Amino acid sequence: MQPSAAVSCPTLEAESRVSASDDQVDVERVLAGDISAFEGIVRRWQEPLINLAYRFCRDRGRAEEMAQEAFLRAYRGLGQWRKDAVFSTWLFALATNLYRSELRRIPARTVSLEDIAEPSNARASDGGLEDHDRDLAVRRAVCALPAKYREALILFYFHDMDVTTAARSLGLPEGTVKARLFRGREILRSKLPQLVAVPRLKEA
Repeated sequence: MQPSAAVSCPTLEAESRVSASDDQVDVERVLAGDISAFEGIVRRWQEPLINLAYRFCRDRGRAEEMAQEAFLRAYRGLGQWRKDAVFSTWLFALATNLYRSELRRIPARTVSLEDIAEPSNARASDGGLEDHDRDLAVRRAVCALPAKYREALILFYFHDMDVTTAARSLGLPEGTVKARLFRGREILRSKLPQLVAVPRLKEA
């Protein structure tokens, strides 16, 4: 069963505050030869990585496969983590790069922005859209954007990364990420002005 796009998942920021020390301990144990310690890393980050992959491909089965590959690459490359950032930031950067490469190899089925419409029967008392339906429509619209804008918005909004972390994950300068966030918002507003004229798309 596919996860609901309107249900929030643990964000990178929230999770990393709790688990940074646990991650470091487990990484050090793995590097010291205790392979079983990697199970702790998988347990903490499996669902966030699957959810991130799902935002990219919109296919639960494929998302699970991509997340599994991300963990495999992380395990093989643990020695490359230089500890200049928290482990989760390094892990998400690795996963993001993998997901982007995988989708360039085999693109996901895309939806046109022209096919995204404002929900017709979800009006709140103030004339706006109900939060659930509005959030779902916004997420669908973001997924219909060109890849370079979609990737930036997914990390910034759906996974609560700040610009610095999103830029590191995408391997781009912060200025480029800010420009893509701005342009992505503008495209959404031009296509779906009533849908995105809400605080959901905060400024970076």
